[in-house]
Amino acid sequence: MGTENQTYFTEFILLGLSSDQQTQILLFVVFLTFYLLTLFGNLLIIVLIHVDSRLHTPMYFFLKNLSFTDLCFSTTIIPQMLFHLLVTRKTISFAGCSIQMIVFLVAGCTESSLLAVMSYDRYVAVCKPLHYSTFMTHRICVHLAIGSWASGAFVSLVDTTFTLCLSYHRQNVINHYFCEPPALLKLASEETYKAEMAISAMGVLILLGPLSFILFSYWNIISTVVRIQSGERRLKIFSTCGSHLIVVVFFYGSTIFTYMCPNSKKMNERDKVVSVFYSVITSMMNPFIYSLRNKDVKEAFRKVFGR
Repeated sequence: MGTENQTYFTEFILLGLSSDQQTQILLFVVFLTFYLLTLFGNLLIIVLIHVDSRLHTPMYFFLKNLSFTDLCFSTTIIPQMLFHLLVTRKTISFAGCSIQMIVFLVAGCTESSLLAVMSYDRYVAVCKPLHYSTFMTHRICVHLAIGSWASGAFVSLVDTTFTLCLSYHRQNVINHYFCEPPALLKLASEETYKAEMAISAMGVLILLGPLSFILFSYWNIISTVVRIQSGERRLKIFSTCGSHLIVVVFFYGSTIFTYMCPNSKKMNERDKVVSVFYSVITSMMNPFIYSLRNKDVKEAFRKVFGR
């Protein structure tokens, strides 16, 4: 087919999670609630850590960065999803789709790195407590945070470059509720092997790499904790680390399923449901998991708002 007969689209149509009007209304209420909880929880964490000097420690410094990534993560996806649930024509421009993908990937990949950094912080605190102040200085923490954001930007650049450089002129209907590489690759009108290999390589770097480091850290933490004589201290460590592990299971489990497992050429309902976990649920759960299970955060809340 000659290039003169090819149509290059300037916008995409997102099918969303459902085409049924009643279901869309229900989904609007549910996801609006999720988004408001995400905004409230993550902004609250950021404010509490900023105003309470007792929370000016490495662990909460990284938690504040995590909350900010969650805000970016959810804000680049949910408002558009809510709008599309209320309108008939669910379109997004090519530029808008590109920006959404870039921000989503930067925030998501940065979160993956931050979770690994937070596990390192817990590893040093539990396994090398006498050296904690040496290993986790403010300068080192800032460098680790910058490194996390830089890794997120790098992976986002690679994934979006390989995805957006493909031709899209056969169809512009995305069976998804937001723009992300796996969904767009299914629409490409040319061979996607190189793009798939690049995205898989970045997945190994930003998903399997941090996850392996987290598992290694927690293996050493568990080995150290079982030797601790004080039951109260052991319970406190398990409570703090348990919060982190809950986040890890939800985030990495759903993300690896989407980005590292072989998929068919069509996005199915299962893929969309799985993506809800890492694009919506995790960002909402993070602040509540950390705050409800964390004595320091609850005390800071009472100090700031209990007057």
